[in-house]
Amino acid sequence: MDPDALLGGLDAEQREVATALRGPVCVLAGAGTGKTRAITHRLAYGVASGAWDPRSVLAVTFTARAAGEMRGRLRELGVSGVQARTFHAAALRQLTYFWPRVVGGDPPRIAGSKVALVREAAGRLRLAPAPTALRDLAGEIEWAKVTRTAPTGYVAAAHAGDRGLPGGYDLEAVARVYAGYEEAKRAAGLIDFEDVLLLTVATLEERPDVAEEVRAVYRRLTVDEYQDVNPLQQALLELWLGGREELCVVGDPGQTIYSFTGATPGYLLGFTRRWPTARVIKLERDYRSTPQIVDLANRLLARAGGSGAARLELRAQRAPGPEPTYTGFDDEPAEAAAVTQRIRALIAAGTPAAEIAVLFRVNAQSEVYEAALAAASVPYVLRGVERFFERREVVQAVVLLRGAARVAETTGDDRPLAEEVAQVLSGMGWDPEVTPAGGASRERWESLAALAQLAEELSARDPGAGLRELVVELDERAAAQHAPTVPGVTLASLHAAKGLEWDAVFLVGLVDGTLPIVHAVTAEAVEEERRLLYVGVTRARVHLALSWALARSPGGSRSRRPSRFLEGVRPASSGPGPAVRGRPGARRAEVRCHACGRLLVSATDRKRGRCEGCPPAYDEDLYARLKSWRLERARADSVPAYVVLTDATLEAVASRRPEDVASLAAIPGIGAAKLERYGSALLAMVAGRPAPAPEVTEG
Repeated sequence: MDPDALLGGLDAEQREVATALRGPVCVLAGAGTGKTRAITHRLAYGVASGAWDPRSVLAVTFTARAAGEMRGRLRELGVSGVQARTFHAAALRQLTYFWPRVVGGDPPRIAGSKVALVREAAGRLRLAPAPTALRDLAGEIEWAKVTRTAPTGYVAAAHAGDRGLPGGYDLEAVARVYAGYEEAKRAAGLIDFEDVLLLTVATLEERPDVAEEVRAVYRRLTVDEYQDVNPLQQALLELWLGGREELCVVGDPGQTIYSFTGATPGYLLGFTRRWPTARVIKLERDYRSTPQIVDLANRLLARAGGSGAARLELRAQRAPGPEPTYTGFDDEPAEAAAVTQRIRALIAAGTPAAEIAVLFRVNAQSEVYEAALAAASVPYVLRGVERFFERREVVQAVVLLRGAARVAETTGDDRPLAEEVAQVLSGMGWDPEVTPAGGASRERWESLAALAQLAEELSARDPGAGLRELVVELDERAAAQHAPTVPGVTLASLHAAKGLEWDAVFLVGLVDGTLPIVHAVTAEAVEEERRLLYVGVTRARVHLALSWALARSPGGSRSRRPSRFLEGVRPASSGPGPAVRGRPGARRAEVRCHACGRLLVSATDRKRGRCEGCPPAYDEDLYARLKSWRLERARADSVPAYVVLTDATLEAVASRRPEDVASLAAIPGIGAAKLERYGSALLAMVAGRPAPAPEVTEG
């Protein structure tokens, strides 16, 4: 393999990545910029040039699909021996190998479903969570474990992390469920996927001999999607490194959308602080999307708050295509009908159904699109609506496939993999020729069909693969929640769409309260919602449609407004506009922090013109005089100080220094009544004069 030949098809920045063989290296790679191509060529070039022993390289990804894609590309490049695994798969491999020496005996089995154990723990506490609440509780336990929070410390950590009320339960109840979950797991002799990482970390921390043995094998590390690393994964990564610098990380701060799971972009954004000598390379040439889609993506992120130091400006490399469309509808059924009509037109024009996606913010939005597509006889597949590997039929099928794998090893059965899997699934009543019309029966059929198709795909990639290899792949996919699918139009949440791409993408239900979601109340949470829309936009190659509905049902109140993220990026004549309170045409102005530039969301922050943690821009002496006056006024009126005027309003007065009644009235928090009561005193203090003494209110 000629090392120089590996560099021939790369652009200048990708070639820089491929030849940066000494760490630390930080690659900031935008959506569609060929990051997988760049890092696989780096791995191949390191091996082909003789600089690296392939057995000393570990490439870590977040999904089994990404790991499989990386292994496939390395094979195409003529490289063998490099390990490409998910965090969980790499940790499980090490834990299984060292367990007999460190603990003794066989390692415990991995729980197939966290939800079942959560249900058991909740039942012992006489709680009966609904299915959605069970998933919320399971997700909260995952968050606690990846942030290395024990049940005893959960309440304090949840308060600090502003975790809300998971599953609708108070934090003390969640802590008890968490403790009960751990007890149920131990009683059953099981561990979960977070335990795999926790136990591996503990082994490497407590056994220096084991840590040195691992480091002797894996001398060079590459981590993909580094913006999604959580504290537990970072701890494991640092133990693998052991203070060495042979590390290459790849990520995009603009695609940070998993902070609610414990992930943080801080490790990516702070990489050069940790590694001052790090080489930073930016990939900004977008090979996926048309210039029209790339332009929209850039404009979306350009309106984001915060530092732009790590922001990437994508440059489209494809030929021009159609402009993205922006359409408002009176209600959701009308929106779904129009989207379905356009999907049928795309399919008729030659776009495969599997190359079309309908993406939404929350899973509940899928129902109206399922109905519309089914009515139009358009095949579709749900992705991420429920955790695939926690579905009852999938759990049952995996158990049966695992058993069949053991039998096949004993008997030496060498039938084709697809045939063996079809036989197992047919025993569950699955018939590939009979597709149920809808509902639970259709979901069950799709789940089993996806397993059958996965077997066919595995056979195509590896003709020698059998049931054992299929079960291993299913375990890795379960760890990464990477579900297989069947052909059809994809219906998926924006989170589930991360890492995927289609020829045509429909972003639907884009209204305030849904995107950004209603509980995104901090500036940081709102900016993550903006990045979520950015991820959705950058999934599209050629066709992109953005839409919203002003009412949920026909004839309902048209009280919704298009997502604030569309302000300034969509044309004015794009369908029904927002129903707003106040004067016709009134819109809520965008307010940004004077210090850091972030978009201000809460009324308090908007009023004072800055984030809570940013330095003020007002005259502090004037602000102190205003607060002293307010205290006297509150005592005179026998009311709390905030009833007179809030701190945010006083800050706004001190910042804007209004010179007349009209300017004072423009400050939020000063209505007609307060203007009449306090206006003269406020204007006097701004002008440097003493405020008139307040009159004492009788009674």
